This record gives sequence, structure tokens and C-alpha cells, in this order.
Amino acid sequence: MDLSRLGLAGATLPSAVPAVRIPVGSGQLVAACRIAQEQGAHLVALWTSDGRDRGRGFVVHVALGGAAGLAVLETTLPDLPDARYGDVSAIFPAAGRMQRAAFDLMGVASEADDQRPWAWMASWPIDCFPLRRDFEASPKWGPGQEEYEFVRVEGDGVHEIAVGPVHAGIIEPGHFRFQVVGEKVLRLEERFSYAHKGIEKRFEAMSAADAYRLAGRVSGDSTVAYAWAYAQALEAIAGAGVPPRALWLRALALERERIANHLGDLGAIGNDGGFAFGLAQFSRLREDVVRANREAFGHRFMMDFVAPGGVACDVARECLAAMADEAVRIAGEVATLRAIYDEHDGLQDRFRTCGRVTPELAAQLGLGGLAGRASGQARDLRCDFPSAPWDALAVRKFSAGGGDVAARVAVRFDELVESLRLVRAIADRLPGGEVRAALPETLPAKLGLGYVEGWRGPVLVALETGAGGTIRRCHPHDPSWANWPVIEHAVIGNIVPDFPLINKSFNLSYSGPDL
Repeated sequence: MDLSRLGLAGATLPSAVPAVRIPVGSGQLVAACRIAQEQGAHLVALWTSDGRDRGRGFVVHVALGGAAGLAVLETTLPDLPDARYGDVSAIFPAAGRMQRAAFDLMGVASEADDQRPWAWMASWPIDCFPLRRDFEASPKWGPGQEEYEFVRVEGDGVHEIAVGPVHAGIIEPGHFRFQVVGEKVLRLEERFSYAHKGIEKRFEAMSAADAYRLAGRVSGDSTVAYAWAYAQALEAIAGAGVPPRALWLRALALERERIANHLGDLGAIGNDGGFAFGLAQFSRLREDVVRANREAFGHRFMMDFVAPGGVACDVARECLAAMADEAVRIAGEVATLRAIYDEHDGLQDRFRTCGRVTPELAAQLGLGGLAGRASGQARDLRCDFPSAPWDALAVRKFSAGGGDVAARVAVRFDELVESLRLVRAIADRLPGGEVRAALPETLPAKLGLGYVEGWRGPVLVALETGAGGTIRRCHPHDPSWANWPVIEHAVIGNIVPDFPLINKSFNLSYSGPDL
């Protein structure tokens, strides 16, 4: 993106996709974001780092995506109590929660009006900031008390319904406050961070060579995507290549991760629409897939398969053949089930126009990934930046304009069938050779980026290495950061009983943004 109007230019950044690093004055950050947005850029991530030990103060990083790749805007703030950076959420609304979390964890404040805590829940003193390099993680603090001020709607007949954070199902915690008249939703406000685990701080105590295992556990249903993005960042920093066979095996694992999650979601969405038959059938198919994963990769969900330099182990020829045969069989069953879903009047009545996000609203709010493609935001890293092996597989991109539950279901079906095709193609064309290359023993101190299209959307890992192969800062960024706020808009005007269906049609991660 061209920011020459502000006199800004970037330097190439080690990254899995074309990327530049652009220093921006604190007074120029919002203007730079506005110009980038006018050129079609979207917000990918916002995070902060502590450079005081290097004489830099605190650094705010804003990663923007565009047709040419990534641009990381960086503005430096002094270590002063009243230091502030411009409110990026005025341009990219999804930045609001990222800015609030950045303050809770680093103590770097924006100029936004909403300064409520996001990650802080009285589990550490409010004037302590865990991601500062001088923070002591060992002390034990007694439980505190947090009073979170939800926004309320006033008026005759308006009622408030609180749901969570503990739910009836075996799911992660999330608090939802509905303001309703009758059963019609006027407003929804979400509150998360109940699953905060201190992952970003834990990275700092690990070696860069070993931390891929932690990256793969940020969000358990996306372990392949996160581990691959971390490995990409580390390999970019090291300037190391990956054997072709390893890249193809990574792609095989990533597509099988996509298949398993799409199968599970299609069943769960059908169940929330009152069609338990769909849940039973898709759950059966998903179980077949994860059992085959166990045979081929050593783990049902392929934990620790992707490693820096390649993959942890090869996949046997008979397992490849079995997965190719399985893909043919599942594709046939999925075609039958899709016809049943499409012809079921009761199910379609629940799906159509429910939880609609128009393409215009999706663009304004920065909706991405699968949900974004169902609302006309046709971005897919496998197609937009096709590195090996995607450049040899001719991945097809699917999108829809309806933006409702029906559109999100349709895109899932399309992508599921495409992933089954890719599994067959990879198994048939897998090159020979080694599956892992050694990385250099000495790593330079650099910032590198990994960027992978996971099943839910693009996963970014920003990795900054230090002396001796240590990690100064690692920020893994889930696509759910940008997509969760959109659900607050998607549910407006719908009835309360439709919320579980709308929520499941997005199926965002609770733990992914709770770092």
C-alpha cells in the first residue's frame, strides 16, 4: 500500500507473504490507517511490544492486509504515564478490543473513548502489566473484584438477558448480554477473556526452536494452522528452506483440519436448526476423519506434527492411500447430506435471512475468513498468495453474498468438497525426499511473520527473536478477534432462540483471542 502522501516508506520484513515494516510517527498512525483503508486494506492484527531495554520505549504494531501483502505500521511511545497513540478503531472497528487488551497486558493506552478492561479480570493488580519485560510472573495475588460496565438499553418493555459465562454445554466460557423487547434482540454485548492463559508471556520463557508446540495449542481446533504460521515466522527469520515433501504434508494436515471442523460444524448447525439427524451423520463422518488422522499423524488432531523446518514425521504410503479413498467416500456422503439440507423446508426456514451480515457491513467491520467469504469478502491466502504447494494445486475460492446462516452453510459445503479434492490431489502427487531440514543453530534477532489460512480464517504469528535463540515477543493472532464483534450486529432484529444457531454458524474461538 502506498503511504507516500505521508512521506512513509517501508523495509522488507521476513515473512511467509510479501511484507513491509513501516515506521510511523505517533501523530501519523490514524492518518496512515485511513489512507490504507481508502486503498482497500483491512486490519489483520494490532499488538504492542516493550522495547525499553533497547531504548525504544513501547512499540505499537498495526498489521494491515492488502492486495500486495502485509504492511506492519510501527509507532513508538515513550515510557510516560500520559503517552497515547491514535485510536485505530476509528478506522478499523475491530481494533477496539485489541487496543483494550494491549493496555491491560502492556500498559500502552490508545485515545479511544472505551477504556474498559478487556483481558484484565482482577487476576493480577490493575497497575501491573504482564507483557512488560520487567514484570515478575512468580508472585501470587489474592482474588480481586472486577465490576464490568455493560451498556444497557433503556425504554418501555426492554429487558436484559444475561447468558454465561458458564454455559449448559461443554464449551468455553463467554458472557453475552442481550437487550430485548419480547424475543427480538435490540442489542448484544459480548464479554470474553475468561480463558486467558498467559500464553504470550509463556513464549518469552521458551526457546524459539521449541515454542511451536505452544503455538499449536493456542486454539486446539486450529493446531496445524498455528504451528505452521509459527514455523513460517521462524523459518523466515532464519532464512531457512523447507523440503518440498514437508510442505505438501503440511498442506495435507491443514486440509484435514479444515475437513474435520467443517464436518463438525455442519452437524452442529443442523442440530441447532432442530435437525438432529444432521448432527448424527456429520459427527460419524468427522469421527472417521480424526481416527484416520491418528493412524497417519500419530494424533487425532495432529498436535505437534508441523515443526520448524518441516514436519515431525513422514506419513506412510498406505495411510496416504487410505486417506485418498476416504476422501472419495466422504465426498459422496456429503453430496447426499447437502441435498437433504437444501431440500429440508424446516431447516432452510431457520437458515435463510437469519443472522445476516451484508457485504457492506462485513467490509466496514472487517469480517474475514469463512464468515467473511459468505458475506462477499472473497479473501483466501491459499489463492491470493499461493506459495508451495498451493501454487501447484489450483485451489478454488468460494464466496457468497447472502451473509446469513444459509450462506455460511453453503460456503462450508463448498470448501469441504474442495478440501476433499485437495486431499486426493496431495496424496496422488506428493513429492519424495526428506521431511525436515535443520535450522541454523544461531538465529538473528529479528521480527518475522507467519500467515496461514486456517479453516476459520487467516492465522498470523508475529515472532520477534532475541539473543541466543530466545523469544522477545510472540503474538499469535486469531481471526476471531475481528469476527466476534460482527456477531453483535448479526443478531440484531433476530429472536433470542436464533442466537445459538447464528453463533454456531460463525463458530469462533473463545480461547484463540484470550492470550
